[in-house]
Amino acid sequence: MTTVFDWLTVAIFAALAVVYLQRSVGPRPAHDAVWKYLPPAAICMIANQVGNGGWAVPAAILMFGAIAYIWFIIRPLDRAL
Repeated sequence: MTTVFDWLTVAIFAALAVVYLQRSVGPRPAHDAVWKYLPPAAICMIANQVGNGGWAVPAAILMFGAIAYIWFIIRPLDRAL
């Protein structure tokens, strides 16, 4: 955990894990499936590697893409069950 990309991607992944764990203890929304959590997790891994390689702008774009995916596909604030 030496670069800003390490911290940001771990924070995004931790938020994704919290959403998954929160949904695993109760009734899951109809649109929720376990496989939908893999793309943003993989994007975080790729963004971290790209950012640590010195490519800050592509890493930022990937992190924004992961956040957008989580927001629009996983819908963490969707309370309709």
